[in-house]
Amino acid sequence: MSKRELMDEIIKEVLECRKCNLWKSRRNPVPGEGSLDAKIMFIGEAPGYWEDVKGKPFVGAAGKLLDKLLAGIGLSREEVFIGNILKCRPPGNRDPKPEEVEACTPYLDRQIRIIRPKIIVTLGRHASAYIFSKAGMPFSGISKVHGKIYHAEVLDLDVTLIPMYHPAVALYNAKLKSALEQDFRILAVQIKE
Repeated sequence: MSKRELMDEIIKEVLECRKCNLWKSRRNPVPGEGSLDAKIMFIGEAPGYWEDVKGKPFVGAAGKLLDKLLAGIGLSREEVFIGNILKCRPPGNRDPKPEEVEACTPYLDRQIRIIRPKIIVTLGRHASAYIFSKAGMPFSGISKVHGKIYHAEVLDLDVTLIPMYHPAVALYNAKLKSALEQDFRILAVQIKE
């Protein structure tokens, strides 16, 4: 099967998924989108309100900031792949429950295996904690690991892992926005290597 066929299979499964209770309150699941040959994969936490409405990742205010940060280092959404730990919005944008993460992350794992990114950028603590666990690495909190470069094996792939703050928290905190901008400059250097 081609990458497109494999990804379409995942999308179909996500649209029909009933593995946890989030399907009951969602409007649209958000399977993820972007280039299936992306060198860089961004992984966030879960869809928010606007993502749930539109069925696409990072389309609200945090998405606008992400687009601006990407453009600032010469990238567009079409060149990367953007996904989330959860494919459905938790009610009230609450934190993902462990059973939801367990039910949903096999989809993400399959997406990582299809795309085979060279760089994985995790956005926020939940995405970072999950990918660190996949790499067999201890996670000491996003404030300690953001902007650092890790060489890791994730799902049998050698990747450069760069954890960052989630754009949503940077919207309301100038200090974290500055840190996120700096982390994107670190990503820009990694892309050129």
